[in-house]
Amino acid sequence: MSTQSTAVKTATIPDKIWTRDFVLICMANFFIFLGFQMTLPTIPLFVKELGGSDQLIGLITGIFTFSALLLRPYAGHALESKGRRFVYMFGLAVFVLSVGTYAFIASIFFLFIMRMVQGIGWGFSTTATGTIATDLIPPKRRGEGMGYFGLSGNLALAFGPSLGLTLVGVMSFKELFLICAALGFMAFLLSTRIRYKKVEQSPNKTVTVKFDIFEKTAIQPSLLLFFITVSFGGIASFLPLYATEKGIPGIESYFLVFAIFLMISRTFAGKIYDSKGHIFVFLPGTLLIFGSMLLLSWLPSTLVMLIAGGMYGLGFGSVQPALQAWAVDKAADNRKGMANATFFSFFDLGVGVGAITFGQLAFMYDYSVIYVTSAGSVMLSIFLYIYLLLKSKK
Repeated sequence: MSTQSTAVKTATIPDKIWTRDFVLICMANFFIFLGFQMTLPTIPLFVKELGGSDQLIGLITGIFTFSALLLRPYAGHALESKGRRFVYMFGLAVFVLSVGTYAFIASIFFLFIMRMVQGIGWGFSTTATGTIATDLIPPKRRGEGMGYFGLSGNLALAFGPSLGLTLVGVMSFKELFLICAALGFMAFLLSTRIRYKKVEQSPNKTVTVKFDIFEKTAIQPSLLLFFITVSFGGIASFLPLYATEKGIPGIESYFLVFAIFLMISRTFAGKIYDSKGHIFVFLPGTLLIFGSMLLLSWLPSTLVMLIAGGMYGLGFGSVQPALQAWAVDKAADNRKGMANATFFSFFDLGVGVGAITFGQLAFMYDYSVIYVTSAGSVMLSIFLYIYLLLKSKK
């Protein structure tokens, strides 16, 4: 009887997603993302208060993502050499200290410096957390599991931007940033309770080269993600200012609707990826994002803005975890960390290029041009995907 029970456990445990450690990494991810999302729409307002222009807003947003981008390859290597615990907790600690320092900044120059420091913490922590989640999810359910894991960040996205914008209306930026740092510290405390995968030599591994800064098996999905996240740079950096300029209320509701539909997509998109492949997820998702960008370039009313938010959330929530699962699936066991590093590097690059480019476009033209350009970038991703699909079939 006991032998049969043991056999049943052996057969079922490997397919279980919701383990103790998976719940802990999801909770830690929620708190760090909540602190981050609360700063996302408020940093541009803070720059404006300090006397900065649209170009400076784009530059300060972009330098954060480029800072994270430069450190991700090292973080990917460190995950395999120094271990998950060191990389994750180091990243969280740097994030908490940098965001807490925002509360005492009175010049754009020092804000610029600390944004680079925050980018280092963000690059380490997010590269690690994706890899830790990958370790804990059964390979056969990776698309579904990454979708559930993504919900922790999506919940933070549901409340973070609107909460940040609401709080900055009733308290100072100093108090807001201290709250964000405290949320990051909660993530740090939770990270101390996780049982991490030990660094060990895997029989299924590839040989690394001297200048190893990316995982080649993850390049295709990461490149597709790049053209999509360019649009994210325009939303994060300039949508609150764009809505204010057009006299359209309800920007807090946009982020809430966006996050709700993002979460809805996570409940089914991962399962579709696991059973049918990325083609049934990517094309519908990117077409929704494309339509959302066109609506934002028009933006005649709050209703249209909310519809655009729902479309973007549904599309991005479907595409992002599918591309991440694709990026990790083909990597060797000792390259999962580098595959995640490559994936998020392209994510950061897209947001950074978008923010800096759109800051210049907003200065030269107007905010609506940002979203027309974003739609074009998303369409490039669709064309590239079709090309890769046809090439693979040949």
